[in-house]
Amino acid sequence: MTRLPRLPFLTMFTSLLGASVLAACSSASPRDSAAGSAHPMIEPQRVTEHRGSDDLLTAGLGLDGLRAMAPPAFADADNPTAAELRRRAIWANWRGIADLSPAGGYGTVYGNVAPVPGREYSALATLPGATQPHRVLVQVPDAFDPQRRCVVVAPASGSRGVYGAIAVAGPWALPKGCAVAYTDKGAGTDYVDLDAGIGVRLDGTPGRIGEATDLAFVPQVPAGASGVAFKHAHSQDNPEADWGRHVQQAAQFALSSLDRAFPQAAPFTFDNTRIIAVGISNGGGAVLRAAELDGDWLDAVVAGEPNVFVDAHGGRPLYDFATEAALLMPCALLHLPADSLPQPPLRAQVEPLWTLRCATLQASGLVRGGDTAAQARSAYERMRATGWTDEALKAGALSVGFDLWRSVAVTYASAYGRHGVGAHPCGFAFSAQNPDFSPRAATAAERGVWWPDAAGIPPGNGVGIVDAMLAPPDFTRAGLQCLRDLYAGKGQAADGVRAGIAATRASMPRADVPVLVVHGTDDGLVPPAFTSAPYVAAAREAGRTRVRYWQVRNGEHFDAFLGLPAYGARYAPMLPYVYEALDRVSAHLDGEGALPADAVIEARGRGAGAVEAAQLPMPR
Repeated sequence: MTRLPRLPFLTMFTSLLGASVLAACSSASPRDSAAGSAHPMIEPQRVTEHRGSDDLLTAGLGLDGLRAMAPPAFADADNPTAAELRRRAIWANWRGIADLSPAGGYGTVYGNVAPVPGREYSALATLPGATQPHRVLVQVPDAFDPQRRCVVVAPASGSRGVYGAIAVAGPWALPKGCAVAYTDKGAGTDYVDLDAGIGVRLDGTPGRIGEATDLAFVPQVPAGASGVAFKHAHSQDNPEADWGRHVQQAAQFALSSLDRAFPQAAPFTFDNTRIIAVGISNGGGAVLRAAELDGDWLDAVVAGEPNVFVDAHGGRPLYDFATEAALLMPCALLHLPADSLPQPPLRAQVEPLWTLRCATLQASGLVRGGDTAAQARSAYERMRATGWTDEALKAGALSVGFDLWRSVAVTYASAYGRHGVGAHPCGFAFSAQNPDFSPRAATAAERGVWWPDAAGIPPGNGVGIVDAMLAPPDFTRAGLQCLRDLYAGKGQAADGVRAGIAATRASMPRADVPVLVVHGTDDGLVPPAFTSAPYVAAAREAGRTRVRYWQVRNGEHFDAFLGLPAYGARYAPMLPYVYEALDRVSAHLDGEGALPADAVIEARGRGAGAVEAAQLPMPR
């Protein structure tokens, strides 16, 4: 729990109206000045109340409603209301992050879904130098205590929308009376239907480009463009390079929102309000990047399974290992015993495709061998030589089965190269599709679920990848090789992508900020050997003694997939360890103990039964 403010109120801010990011105020404390030349106020543009049959944490759905297989319905599928869209977005984002299956233990062994009444404050905030805004949203529980001021900042995981970290921060912070500040960190689900000229407004409802004044994303659209545009791929801002600043700006917006919520207790400042940043996956990388920023504005960081890149100790950027995996992993997995891989994907269904990939890799000289077994061994040995573990390969089978490596590579190539609509260097585009994958116009009902349901990168939710290089026999092989060449090859496009990747390289956290990194040893999407382990090693080398590292045995990347029997049986959930890490750093800030030590935690999957606390030991 938070403690009373340690420093006196030193700063008075002037509320400025009508803009997402406004001029800095004239008076600032030393802490605020260090955080960015005075506290830039971001005025809330929309305020909503959530009480009674609605609430902040589950939109009134409760655990049973979140577990429902069917999403909350719209009264009119072509014209959903803002309230309906919010409820469905919360449902979708909970299910995309947490294991809510009845045997998964959420709400009984760990986690909290008790109703939390309160208010939401939202706005579109734009970083200096950016062309497109990121969404910021603050949940202020009615139980917030101005005498024990606390904000938890939670950037979305992956490319999710603004509620993309609700299952990460909300269950820990909101019941304690802390406000939670969310950001989509420049990605999100504000898809634009280029054929209809329709984007997404601040409240989630559709708005026509040129008419609506509060669209969350308005891309530059060349004449004749069609299909779908989305912010992560088409903002031309390379948002990942600014993840840390997105987190800081969300914290600044939280202070502004609290000024509005409790004017009698204003001002809320970095001096008198505790700020903890927490995130998983891309959100975990974002909070580590926030810890680099100058100024005494951030009190602690918890980073779960972070996508973070340091150019030392074996660190590799996501684009490098994702494009490698997209090409080689289908073949390499054939070298592992069939019963060692979790299902899905179903081996009988994918083995012909993986065998074909081995043959096309051999024909292009990427692997050796005269038969499939030898080719699979060659691909496996290549991946092992670049740092992949057997644990990461086995868990990575899921990403192969869902074609996730390709979707990541297609989107990130566009983002890193700052390519706009119609300018992808490998010719990829995005569109609603017919059964034969040919593009078509989207319907109003399809558009209506993009904002609440999508994960922020296609394919999914009726939007697919249009691959101009599709050709038999290994249909996606040519496009994947083009994506790989943008990292390993030559030319202007490759230089642009590599420059974009270089801009995402992490620096070390401030020496005074406690940082707790939590990562599963079996993560197959963001392997710790390429991310957390190099980051922690670099931090130690740089003398950052307040960085701690918890390694969770049998932890993989996707808690949401533990509802699948084969995954729940062998893998442990990661969210309990993120919540425990928050407990421990908060207690440390309260003076109730030292920072936790490094730990290797012997967690395990639930086998054929339900999750029990004994399977999730906590470090002491």
